[in-house]
Amino acid sequence: MGTCERCSDKNVFQRAITMAFQPIINVIDKTTFAHEALVRGQDGASASDILSSVDAVNRFAFDQLCRITALEWAGRLKPPALLSINFMPNAVYDAYHCLLGTVAAAKRVDWPLSRIIFEVNEQEAVADLDRLLIVLKAYRAQGILTAIDDFGAAYSGLNLLADFQPDLLKLDLALIKGISLDKNRRAIIRHTVSMCDELGIKIIAEGVETADDSLALHDLGIPLQQGYLFARPQVEALPLPHFNA
Repeated sequence: MGTCERCSDKNVFQRAITMAFQPIINVIDKTTFAHEALVRGQDGASASDILSSVDAVNRFAFDQLCRITALEWAGRLKPPALLSINFMPNAVYDAYHCLLGTVAAAKRVDWPLSRIIFEVNEQEAVADLDRLLIVLKAYRAQGILTAIDDFGAAYSGLNLLADFQPDLLKLDLALIKGISLDKNRRAIIRHTVSMCDELGIKIIAEGVETADDSLALHDLGIPLQQGYLFARPQVEALPLPHFNA
């Protein structure tokens, strides 16, 4: 059976895209845990500019194009660990057929499915939670890791966690910024860490910009961190992370 028609029509989304990569590091052993693929325009357009062109008609094709582009660049750049790819929760029409294009691209570039993380962005309101749960379970059945991105920012995080426990949870940068000086944020994150430990979920802190915040997160039990403190995203390249934070 072929791929989903909504996903496979490359002509629906008109703008040419590429990928930037940003590392997620482990501050304890100073290794790279994963690289996140972030969409950019081939003309230098930012992610927000590209996303402004996504609508209800072209979102399926755009989401599939991002997955395939990320995998193609991973095949060229050979990141040493996991590859993290964002996906739009409302852009998967059929869990099985929409995944076929991703699986085919991974095979084409010799990238194991077990080294892929799919991040569902919590900032987009989920139109059909039941469908999203089917999609996430389909990914897991293929050996693909799952993550909730921007947790704490907006819509469905706790409801989604009640029904599906992802492999990873990424704390929103608004919770992270200034945590070393904010006892309220530390209390929230301390309890989130405890909850995730009980659910068997690893936490990633994103948006880490200062050494003090990094140390505070480490003390709270979050060694997996991502942010400008370690490396800025680099287009079509793997930036070297700074481990002297």
